[in-house]
Amino acid sequence: MDQIAHPLLEKATKQFATPDIPHERIRSIDDVILFKVKVGRWRGAVYSGDPDAEAPDWLVAAGVREDGSKDDFYSALHEQARTARQRYNAEHDKALTTDTHAAHLLPDEDDRDRYLLEAGVRFALRLDSVLRDLLVGTLRDGHEHAADLAGFRLGVIVRAEDGHETYVAIRITGSVPQNLTAMILNRVPGCAPDGWFPEHTLPERHILPAEQAWSNLMDPKAAARLLSDL
Repeated sequence: MDQIAHPLLEKATKQFATPDIPHERIRSIDDVILFKVKVGRWRGAVYSGDPDAEAPDWLVAAGVREDGSKDDFYSALHEQARTARQRYNAEHDKALTTDTHAAHLLPDEDDRDRYLLEAGVRFALRLDSVLRDLLVGTLRDGHEHAADLAGFRLGVIVRAEDGHETYVAIRITGSVPQNLTAMILNRVPGCAPDGWFPEHTLPERHILPAEQAWSNLMDPKAAARLLSDL
């Protein structure tokens, strides 16, 4: 979803990225707290849930501004929520005392599972891109290249000489679970998955505290492909 190019999604992401920015509540919705997001003629409703959750802010409804019309987004949202309340009260013994019922717009477990699934895909794509850039950089100059990812720092060094084996070392700084280490190592092209060995030193320095390092041999053809794909 984060790859969808839409001005309202971009504005909502920017507007709710900083917790200190004040937000305007949609006052016509009184059973849940929804906030306004506006850009051009586009209007949206954002739900801010648990700030400690993986995804605390959700764009739960969207439409266009039609000032003075019943089709105006906020007017239509209010009418839909009032209709939903009437339907709820007709189907339940205990009636709602609020003017509206918009709880059905809020994210449920399926939405949260979808978010976590997409977050995993986003991380894998990010990791592939970072690994490729680091590998290309070290193949060019023979020195270690590093980048920061969420919660850890990843370093790569490749030593390749004509007529000799191509040595690659991966350095991970920070506390990461074992399955993440395996995921990183398995994504290095041209390296046998069972060929990784722990290292206590790197070509240019010793291992520092909170670091782990692994080495392998890279297929020279894979290294050549990385450079030729530029």
